Amino acid sequence: MSLFTKKLPAVIKGCKANKRPDQEALYKLFYTDMLRLCYRYLKSDELAQEALNAGFLKVFQNIGGFNEQKGEPGAWIHAIMVNTCIDLGRKEARFNEITSTDELGDEAFVAPEVLDKLYVEDLLIAIRTLPAATQLVFNLSVLDGYAHHEIAEQLHITESTSRWHLSEAKKQLRTLLQPKQTKVTPTENPRKAQ
Repeated sequence: MSLFTKKLPAVIKGCKANKRPDQEALYKLFYTDMLRLCYRYLKSDELAQEALNAGFLKVFQNIGGFNEQKGEPGAWIHAIMVNTCIDLGRKEARFNEITSTDELGDEAFVAPEVLDKLYVEDLLIAIRTLPAATQLVFNLSVLDGYAHHEIAEQLHITESTSRWHLSEAKKQLRTLLQPKQTKVTPTENPRKAQ
C-alpha cells in the first residue's frame, strides 16, 4: 500500500470536516491528473483552469456525501471533473442537429506508422483544434468510453448528432495526422547523360 493510499482516507475525513490543510492536500494530490483531463475536454487553457477550479469547488461542496465504501475518491473526483467540463463545453459548443446518419462517412483509418510517431502532446494539440462540439463528443466517446445514447443524454443532443460529431472528429484528425507527402521528382538517368 502506497503512502498516497494510506494518507487519502485521513485527507478525505479532514475535507469532510472542512479543514483547509486537508482540502489543500486533496487538491494537490489530484491537481495534475484533473488538469490534464480538463485540457483534454476544453479548447483553451483558461477554460480548462476554470473547469478545474469549478470542479474542485463541487468536490469540496459535496464531499460530505462521498462514501469511501462505495467507490474510490479518484474516480468520484474524475466524474465530477468530466461533468464540469461537459457543462462548460456545452456553453462553448454549438451543436447542429443531425437527423440522418446518411452523412456519416466511413470509419477513419490512421496508418500505424503515423501513430508510432505521435506523442501525447501532439495528439492533444490535434484534438484541441477540433470545433468545441466535435471535440467534446470525441473525448466522451473515444477517451472516456461513453456510448452515443449517454453522450446524447448528457449534451442534450440526439444520438445521430453525437455520431456525426464523432465521425467528423475522426475525419478531421485523420487529415491532421496524416504524414505530409513529399513530392518526388524523377532524376535524370545518369547513363543517358553519357
